[in-house]
Amino acid sequence: MKKYIPNALTLLNLFCGSIAVIFAVNSNFIAASIFVFLGIFFDFFDGFAARKLNVQSELGVQLDSLADMVTSGVVPGIIMYKLLSMTVDMPETSNSWETPTFGFNLSLLPLIGLFVTLASAYRLAKFNIDEEQQTYFKGLPTPANTLLIVSLPLILEFQNNDLMNAIIINKWFLIILTLLSCYLLNSNIKLFALKFKNWGFKANATRYIFIILCLIFLIIWQFAAIPLVILLYIGMSVLDNLASK
Repeated sequence: MKKYIPNALTLLNLFCGSIAVIFAVNSNFIAASIFVFLGIFFDFFDGFAARKLNVQSELGVQLDSLADMVTSGVVPGIIMYKLLSMTVDMPETSNSWETPTFGFNLSLLPLIGLFVTLASAYRLAKFNIDEEQQTYFKGLPTPANTLLIVSLPLILEFQNNDLMNAIIINKWFLIILTLLSCYLLNSNIKLFALKFKNWGFKANATRYIFIILCLIFLIIWQFAAIPLVILLYIGMSVLDNLASK
Protein backbone atom coordinates (compact mmCIF):
# COMPACT_ATOMS: atom_id res chain seq x y z
CA MET A 1 0.00 0.00 0.00
CA LYS A 2 2.87 2.39 0.70
CA LYS A 3 3.60 2.84 -3.01
CA TYR A 4 0.25 4.62 -3.38
CA ILE A 5 0.89 7.19 -0.65
CA PRO A 6 3.04 9.61 -2.74
CA ASN A 7 0.60 9.44 -5.66
CA ALA A 8 -2.30 10.13 -3.28
CA LEU A 9 -0.50 13.26 -2.06
CA THR A 10 0.09 14.29 -5.69
CA LEU A 11 -3.62 13.89 -6.44
CA LEU A 12 -4.40 16.04 -3.40
CA ASN A 13 -2.16 18.69 -4.99
CA LEU A 14 -4.21 18.40 -8.20
CA PHE A 15 -7.48 18.52 -6.24
CA CYS A 16 -6.43 21.70 -4.42
CA GLY A 17 -5.22 23.24 -7.68
CA SER A 18 -8.53 22.50 -9.39
CA ILE A 19 -10.43 24.20 -6.56
CA ALA A 20 -8.02 27.14 -6.76
CA VAL A 21 -8.83 27.50 -10.48
CA ILE A 22 -12.53 27.84 -9.66
CA PHE A 23 -11.87 30.53 -7.04
CA ALA A 24 -9.36 32.38 -9.26
CA VAL A 25 -11.81 32.50 -12.19
CA ASN A 26 -14.34 34.07 -9.83
CA SER A 27 -11.74 36.59 -8.56
CA ASN A 28 -11.75 35.12 -5.05
CA PHE A 29 -7.98 35.42 -4.70
CA ILE A 30 -7.82 34.74 -0.97
CA ALA A 31 -9.56 31.37 -1.25
CA ALA A 32 -7.55 30.58 -4.41
CA SER A 33 -4.33 31.36 -2.56
CA ILE A 34 -5.25 29.10 0.35
CA PHE A 35 -5.76 26.15 -1.98
CA VAL A 36 -2.58 26.99 -3.91
CA PHE A 37 -0.62 26.93 -0.66
CA LEU A 38 -2.22 23.59 0.24
CA GLY A 39 -1.42 22.23 -3.22
CA ILE A 40 2.23 23.30 -2.96
CA PHE A 41 2.38 21.72 0.51
CA PHE A 42 1.22 18.38 -0.91
CA ASP A 43 3.59 18.85 -3.88
CA PHE A 44 6.55 19.16 -1.52
CA PHE A 45 5.65 16.13 0.55
CA ASP A 46 4.76 13.74 -2.27
CA GLY A 47 8.39 13.67 -3.41
CA PHE A 48 9.59 13.55 0.19
CA ALA A 49 7.29 10.58 0.89
CA ALA A 50 8.41 8.78 -2.27
CA ARG A 51 12.07 9.10 -1.30
CA LYS A 52 11.53 8.07 2.33
CA LEU A 53 9.36 5.10 1.40
CA ASN A 54 11.68 4.22 -1.50
CA VAL A 55 8.77 3.99 -3.93
CA GLN A 56 9.85 6.51 -6.58
CA SER A 57 8.43 5.70 -10.01
CA GLU A 58 8.14 7.14 -13.51
CA LEU A 59 4.38 7.29 -13.05
CA GLY A 60 4.85 9.46 -9.98
CA VAL A 61 7.15 11.84 -11.89
CA GLN A 62 4.64 12.30 -14.71
CA LEU A 63 1.67 12.61 -12.35
CA ASP A 64 3.53 15.22 -10.30
CA SER A 65 4.11 17.40 -13.37
CA LEU A 66 0.48 17.08 -14.47
CA ALA A 67 -0.69 18.18 -11.02
CA ASP A 68 1.82 21.06 -10.99
CA MET A 69 0.54 22.19 -14.38
CA VAL A 70 -2.81 23.00 -12.75
CA THR A 71 -1.74 24.31 -9.34
CA SER A 72 1.43 26.07 -10.48
CA GLY A 73 0.65 26.68 -14.15
CA VAL A 74 -3.01 27.38 -14.79
CA VAL A 75 -3.76 29.19 -11.51
CA PRO A 76 -0.96 31.81 -11.70
CA GLY A 77 -1.84 32.44 -15.35
CA ILE A 78 -5.46 33.15 -14.41
CA ILE A 79 -4.43 35.39 -11.52
CA MET A 80 -2.09 37.39 -13.75
CA TYR A 81 -4.89 37.63 -16.34
CA LYS A 82 -7.24 38.95 -13.65
CA LEU A 83 -4.70 41.49 -12.37
CA LEU A 84 -4.05 42.80 -15.88
CA SER A 85 -7.82 43.02 -16.38
CA MET A 86 -7.93 45.43 -13.44
CA THR A 87 -5.60 47.81 -15.29
CA VAL A 88 -7.77 48.16 -18.39
CA ASP A 89 -11.35 49.24 -18.99
CA MET A 90 -13.13 45.96 -19.57
CA PRO A 91 -16.31 46.32 -21.64
CA GLU A 92 -19.59 45.50 -19.96
CA THR A 93 -20.84 42.00 -20.58
CA SER A 94 -24.29 41.09 -21.74
CA ASN A 95 -26.47 38.34 -20.33
CA SER A 96 -28.12 37.72 -23.67
CA TRP A 97 -27.43 34.38 -25.35
CA GLU A 98 -28.19 36.01 -28.70
CA THR A 99 -24.91 37.93 -28.78
CA PRO A 100 -22.07 36.41 -30.86
CA THR A 101 -19.81 36.15 -27.80
CA PHE A 102 -22.51 34.58 -25.61
CA GLY A 103 -22.31 37.47 -23.19
CA PHE A 104 -18.52 37.35 -22.81
CA ASN A 105 -16.25 40.17 -23.96
CA LEU A 106 -12.52 39.58 -24.21
CA SER A 107 -9.80 42.20 -23.86
CA LEU A 108 -6.50 41.27 -25.50
CA LEU A 109 -4.01 42.86 -23.07
CA PRO A 110 -4.86 40.65 -20.05
CA LEU A 111 -4.25 37.56 -22.19
CA ILE A 112 -0.53 38.30 -21.80
CA GLY A 113 -0.94 36.95 -18.27
CA LEU A 114 -1.59 33.50 -19.71
CA PHE A 115 1.98 33.46 -21.01
CA VAL A 116 2.80 32.32 -17.46
CA THR A 117 0.75 29.17 -18.07
CA LEU A 118 2.52 28.51 -21.37
CA ALA A 119 5.97 29.05 -19.87
CA SER A 120 5.09 26.79 -16.92
CA ALA A 121 4.04 23.99 -19.28
CA TYR A 122 7.29 24.32 -21.23
CA ARG A 123 9.34 24.35 -18.01
CA LEU A 124 7.62 21.23 -16.65
CA ALA A 125 8.09 19.37 -19.95
CA LYS A 126 11.81 20.24 -19.96
CA PHE A 127 12.14 19.12 -16.35
CA ASN A 128 10.68 15.70 -17.14
CA ILE A 129 13.30 14.92 -19.76
CA ASP A 130 16.26 16.59 -18.02
CA GLU A 131 18.23 14.03 -16.02
CA GLU A 132 20.57 16.65 -14.55
CA GLN A 133 18.00 18.23 -12.21
CA GLN A 134 18.23 15.69 -9.41
CA THR A 135 19.97 17.82 -6.77
CA TYR A 136 19.23 21.29 -8.15
CA PHE A 137 16.78 23.13 -10.38
CA LYS A 138 17.57 24.69 -13.72
CA GLY A 139 15.36 27.76 -13.85
CA LEU A 140 12.79 28.91 -11.31
CA PRO A 141 10.56 26.02 -10.12
CA THR A 142 6.89 26.49 -10.97
CA PRO A 143 5.75 26.48 -7.30
CA ALA A 144 8.16 29.32 -6.47
CA ASN A 145 6.93 31.31 -9.47
CA THR A 146 3.34 30.67 -8.41
CA LEU A 147 4.01 31.97 -4.90
CA LEU A 148 5.45 35.14 -6.45
CA ILE A 149 2.33 35.78 -8.52
CA VAL A 150 -0.16 34.72 -5.85
CA SER A 151 1.46 37.14 -3.41
CA LEU A 152 0.40 40.15 -5.52
CA PRO A 153 -3.38 40.05 -4.80
CA LEU A 154 -2.62 39.17 -1.17
CA ILE A 155 -0.45 42.27 -0.86
CA LEU A 156 -3.29 44.33 -2.32
CA GLU A 157 -5.75 42.79 0.11
CA PHE A 158 -3.80 42.79 3.36
CA GLN A 159 -0.82 45.17 3.21
CA ASN A 160 -2.87 48.34 2.61
CA ASN A 161 0.09 50.28 1.24
CA ASP A 162 -0.67 52.91 -1.39
CA LEU A 163 2.78 52.68 -2.99
CA MET A 164 2.66 48.89 -3.25
CA ASN A 165 -0.88 49.03 -4.62
CA ALA A 166 0.08 51.59 -7.25
CA ILE A 167 3.01 49.43 -8.38
CA ILE A 168 1.00 46.21 -8.57
CA ILE A 169 -1.97 47.72 -10.38
CA ASN A 170 0.22 49.08 -13.15
CA LYS A 171 -0.04 47.33 -16.47
CA TRP A 172 3.61 47.86 -17.39
CA PHE A 173 4.78 46.40 -14.10
CA LEU A 174 2.53 43.36 -14.61
CA ILE A 175 3.62 42.90 -18.24
CA ILE A 176 7.32 43.12 -17.32
CA LEU A 177 6.80 40.75 -14.37
CA THR A 178 5.00 38.29 -16.65
CA LEU A 179 7.83 38.30 -19.19
CA LEU A 180 10.45 38.08 -16.43
CA SER A 181 8.55 35.18 -14.92
CA CYS A 182 8.49 33.35 -18.26
CA TYR A 183 12.24 33.88 -18.66
CA LEU A 184 13.13 32.74 -15.14
CA LEU A 185 11.03 29.58 -15.48
CA ASN A 186 13.01 28.49 -18.52
CA SER A 187 16.41 30.00 -17.82
CA ASN A 188 19.58 27.98 -17.29
CA ILE A 189 20.24 29.51 -13.85
CA LYS A 190 21.07 26.74 -11.38
CA LEU A 191 18.98 27.06 -8.22
CA PHE A 192 19.44 24.92 -5.12
CA ALA A 193 16.64 22.52 -4.18
CA LEU A 194 15.22 22.27 -0.67
CA LYS A 195 15.97 18.55 -0.55
CA PHE A 196 17.77 17.34 2.55
CA LYS A 197 19.76 14.12 2.21
CA ASN A 198 20.75 14.56 5.85
CA TRP A 199 20.14 17.17 8.56
CA GLY A 200 23.78 18.24 9.03
CA PHE A 201 24.39 22.00 8.92
CA LYS A 202 27.60 21.90 6.90
CA ALA A 203 26.05 20.03 3.96
CA ASN A 204 22.89 22.16 4.09
CA ALA A 205 24.20 25.56 5.21
CA THR A 206 22.67 27.41 2.24
CA ARG A 207 19.29 25.78 2.81
CA TYR A 208 19.22 26.50 6.54
CA ILE A 209 20.29 30.12 6.10
CA PHE A 210 17.68 30.57 3.39
CA ILE A 211 14.90 29.14 5.58
CA ILE A 212 15.88 31.32 8.56
CA LEU A 213 15.99 34.48 6.41
CA CYS A 214 12.62 33.56 4.87
CA LEU A 215 11.04 33.34 8.32
CA ILE A 216 12.51 36.70 9.32
CA PHE A 217 11.31 38.36 6.11
CA LEU A 218 7.81 36.93 6.50
CA ILE A 219 7.53 38.10 10.11
CA ILE A 220 8.62 41.63 9.20
CA TRP A 221 6.91 42.18 5.83
CA GLN A 222 4.15 39.52 5.71
CA PHE A 223 2.97 38.85 2.15
CA ALA A 224 5.19 41.60 0.75
CA ALA A 225 8.13 39.41 1.78
CA ILE A 226 7.33 36.73 -0.82
CA PRO A 227 8.80 38.63 -3.82
CA LEU A 228 11.85 39.40 -1.65
CA VAL A 229 12.15 35.71 -0.77
CA ILE A 230 12.18 34.78 -4.48
CA LEU A 231 14.90 37.36 -5.13
CA LEU A 232 16.81 36.00 -2.12
CA TYR A 233 16.46 32.47 -3.49
CA ILE A 234 17.88 33.44 -6.86
CA GLY A 235 20.65 35.58 -5.32
CA MET A 236 21.79 32.90 -2.86
CA SER A 237 21.74 30.29 -5.63
CA VAL A 238 23.97 32.45 -7.85
CA LEU A 239 26.40 33.04 -4.95
CA ASP A 240 26.36 29.33 -4.12
CA ASN A 241 27.19 28.50 -7.73
CA LEU A 242 30.09 30.96 -7.75
CA ALA A 243 31.43 29.59 -4.46
CA SER A 244 31.38 26.02 -5.76
CA LYS A 245 33.48 26.84 -8.84
